[in-house]
Amino acid sequence: MKILVAGANGNTGFRLVRLLAGAGLDTRAMIRDPAQAGRMEGAGAEPFTADLEGDVAPAVAGCGAVMFAAGGGRGSGPEKKETVDHMGAVRLIEAAEAAGARRFVLLSSIRVDYPASWPEHLQAYLVAKKKADRRLLASDLGYTIVRPGRLTDEPGSGRVAAARSDAAGRSHEGRGGEIPRDDVAAVMAACLDFGNTRRTIIDLLAGEVSIPEALAAI
Repeated sequence: MKILVAGANGNTGFRLVRLLAGAGLDTRAMIRDPAQAGRMEGAGAEPFTADLEGDVAPAVAGCGAVMFAAGGGRGSGPEKKETVDHMGAVRLIEAAEAAGARRFVLLSSIRVDYPASWPEHLQAYLVAKKKADRRLLASDLGYTIVRPGRLTDEPGSGRVAAARSDAAGRSHEGRGGEIPRDDVAAVMAACLDFGNTRRTIIDLLAGEVSIPEALAAI
């Protein structure tokens, strides 16, 4: 099965590319800048140039799974959050539906239901992520929405605290904390191996349980 990673050159996305390709999985790395192709090839992935603000259907063609780890980028304004974090995800979801992909793993945030609890400049990001979540929840795809706490660049431990969000898709109010990007990428990759993570939302923080054990208990 070919796996598409959107946001492949990002901080979390590239970690995901390295994990998937390093495990010998057929990985397609979606990039916006062709100059990033060499970095993807060096990680063992197939680079594919496409823009989340444009036509993404060619990038999805032939893929059985899609991983969305993209974002408008640090310092971008509300408009970019809308066009990338929301509508970019929607375009990819719709392309995955049309292509017959079986799995879609979306990187979201544990605070999407509580934007007021974050600084004002981050609230547009949370609103956009929530809208992307809703579109995926309404799809027929075998989705997993991963909602981590604040992302850090600390080395991953391979141990997490994972909890299923409630039936209405709401994250746990008041739940906060951090998690290394390494561990978020590892959880996203591992979701492909756990059928019980299909059509689920997972709140994710740093913890004491190994990733396989935590996902098995979801």
